[in-house]
Amino acid sequence: MNQSPQRWSGEMLDDPEMVEAYTMQLRGVLSEHAERVARIRRDAEAMWAANPPAGYSSFEAWWRHRWLTGPFREIQEHLEAAAALTFKLEARYRRGRHEIPAERQAARAQAEARPALGRGAAPARQAADAPNLPTAGRKPSPASFLDAVREGRSA
Repeated sequence: MNQSPQRWSGEMLDDPEMVEAYTMQLRGVLSEHAERVARIRRDAEAMWAANPPAGYSSFEAWWRHRWLTGPFREIQEHLEAAAALTFKLEARYRRGRHEIPAERQAARAQAEARPALGRGAAPARQAADAPNLPTAGRKPSPASFLDAVREGRSA
């Protein structure tokens, strides 16, 4: 029986292990390319240093050498930076797709587990629970914030 290879789909990255494997593979490929460019650059620099072209002044030879090997250096730096970004990709994806939703779900479950207070179901304060404050010349505090607003006082 011929089985066709599995096609890529975005759902494959729902699993953190798949994301880790993907970024590790991507990092390996980018690192291999960076090493290949570094090897070419190293050979080009050594060849140019060992065989400077005849008829050029030292400045012109240096300038042409830099002009030819500069793009290799830039490509190598970009590939190395891209390989380093795979760590950021993995961390962001894991955090955004798995850790943050799990934290929100845990907070939601905790909020649902708490007993809900209905409207006006605030427990009445007992006289023993109230702090002993001097009350000379003050009106007694209203039972709720809305009562204080109705009376024109600040809570």
